[in-house]
Amino acid sequence: MTEHAHGPARNGQFSAGGNAATSGTAVTAGTDTQEILTRSDIARIVDRIAHQILEKTRGADDTVLLGIPTRGAPLAVRLAERIHTFESITVPTGTLDITLYRDDLRLRGTRALGPTEVPDGGIDGKRVILVDDVLFSGRTVRAALDALADLGRPSQVQLAVLVDRGHRELPIRADYVGKNLPTALTESVKVLLSEIDGTDAVLLEKGVRASARSELASPAVASERQAQS
Repeated sequence: MTEHAHGPARNGQFSAGGNAATSGTAVTAGTDTQEILTRSDIARIVDRIAHQILEKTRGADDTVLLGIPTRGAPLAVRLAERIHTFESITVPTGTLDITLYRDDLRLRGTRALGPTEVPDGGIDGKRVILVDDVLFSGRTVRAALDALADLGRPSQVQLAVLVDRGHRELPIRADYVGKNLPTALTESVKVLLSEIDGTDAVLLEKGVRASARSELASPAVASERQAQS
């Protein structure tokens, strides 16, 4: 696994990162919060996407899974584990931090960088599947594509997301979608994963103004990138 330093920020570059505000081992939904996916739902979705990857990539040959921090990283590992369980195939995994590729980098304060770890063998000539928790405006994915271009030249790039909540601002579409979730911009989607939050769930919070551009607002919004990705 190779860890990469970040290059300089450029105009037109985008970012992701993400922390869910809720942690712990149990989900307590408020009066304006609805649990959309449970732990078992998420497990079934990960299994389904793993099967779809095997089918669409003809056995995941020359495939690398790169998770976008924060919650895309454990999702990528889960997908690799399930693929190995189903077919005894080891798919390399890594992480792709895109903090310096944010389109609002000049407008906001300093933020911590996350790790970018590329599997041994790199990504040149490989099929790279970017993994993220929520797809929203598409700006997070565009940032990831910019970051990926600085690491190498994959033969193909695909996208896998746990939730697609709509409201795209860029012409970006996921190849693998766990759940299509129609939302209003006054709603926020929050993803919780046990590796980070102590539990698995997807929550829909009502009455939270979720501007699509806010997916790039701060590391804490990256799960509100979930609401906003």
